[in-house]
Amino acid sequence: MSFVVTIDGPAAAGKSTTARAVAAELGFLYVDTGSLYRALALKALELGVAPDDDEALEACAGSTALSLSGSPQKPRVWLDGADVTDRIRTPSVSEASSRLAARPVVRRRLVEIQRQLRTQGPLVAEGRDLGTVVFPDADVKVFLDATPDTRVMRRHQELVRHGIPAPIDQVAEDLARRDRRDRSRADSPMAPAPDAIRLDTSALTVEAQVAEVLRMVRAHPRFPGRASGAAPTGGNQPIDG
Repeated sequence: MSFVVTIDGPAAAGKSTTARAVAAELGFLYVDTGSLYRALALKALELGVAPDDDEALEACAGSTALSLSGSPQKPRVWLDGADVTDRIRTPSVSEASSRLAARPVVRRRLVEIQRQLRTQGPLVAEGRDLGTVVFPDADVKVFLDATPDTRVMRRHQELVRHGIPAPIDQVAEDLARRDRRDRSRADSPMAPAPDAIRLDTSALTVEAQVAEVLRMVRAHPRFPGRASGAAPTGGNQPIDG
């Protein structure tokens, strides 16, 4: 069974940055599970599928092809054969993604897709329920968190980098609403796994948090070392039959 590292936590806690850097350093597959939910949310929005219409959501998820490509530093997300990487980071898609992620019919399908990735070799995956639901037997489980103010500032800066205007008070409101939904949903609520290592990144530099996670991974007795000949995310690898 492939070596698995899961990095869970709320939005803007540093999961993506840390997971990408760790995967690149180790030569592991990088899996951004949030991008899969975002891509499906984008499709649902474009089709006008209501976030509480489980029948339509199940049909939408079942007929959707998702894939990842590129390196951990430059991952690409593909939806039904189209590159949607630059279209899934808007506030509207983020909000829709959070709402869809609370629907059991969506989560069941996405969990199936995520688990298939383990057949491709050692991986570092980041999300919200990976250590508790998707990969409960993961070798290393990390739960990242940060203070609300830190997370709001990080998300605001991320949106600015993507050229998306977002007043900081709106960012704070959006994050708070998403946190409530992620933590209170009936199916797979966001919470640290009992055996997860918790790491507060509020006062850490990116380099420090990456180094700490790498230390945890390399200390594990099953750590396989740098994946031999690994291509972290390969070229447009399909993850949905």
